[in-house]
Amino acid sequence: MREHAGLQKDNIHGFTLIELMLVVIIIGALVAMVMPRLAGRGEQARVAAAKADIQTNIATALKLYELDNGGFPSTEEGLNALLSKPSSAASWNGPYLERRPLDPWGREYNYKSPGEHRPADYDLYSLGKDGVENDDDVHNWE
Repeated sequence: MREHAGLQKDNIHGFTLIELMLVVIIIGALVAMVMPRLAGRGEQARVAAAKADIQTNIATALKLYELDNGGFPSTEEGLNALLSKPSSAASWNGPYLERRPLDPWGREYNYKSPGEHRPADYDLYSLGKDGVENDDDVHNWE
């Protein structure tokens, strides 16, 4: 051990307060740059999932139902007709879905047949994040 100016110094290794503060500042700066890019991605993912359900998953089940029964389920039967046989189904070969479809916000999808926007078949939509019919809805027409 060495003595310096009359004091004995042990071989202690560690970080100084300045080094620790510098690391914290760097991490804080990185978080400040990355977080704005990640903010809102969760909502974008929910909208994409709702679109996939509407345009692919539920749409495929409804088309299979139509092929088997000669038409889409009525508005009154709704998407329940994809899970259990309705009385109006002539040749039901379901279930066409494994479970009741819920949108990414935990609400049931809205279904109308014949549709107001697509009178030849059906309207299928989610009310989006706020649960109110407005511009953030995800739907199968345009």
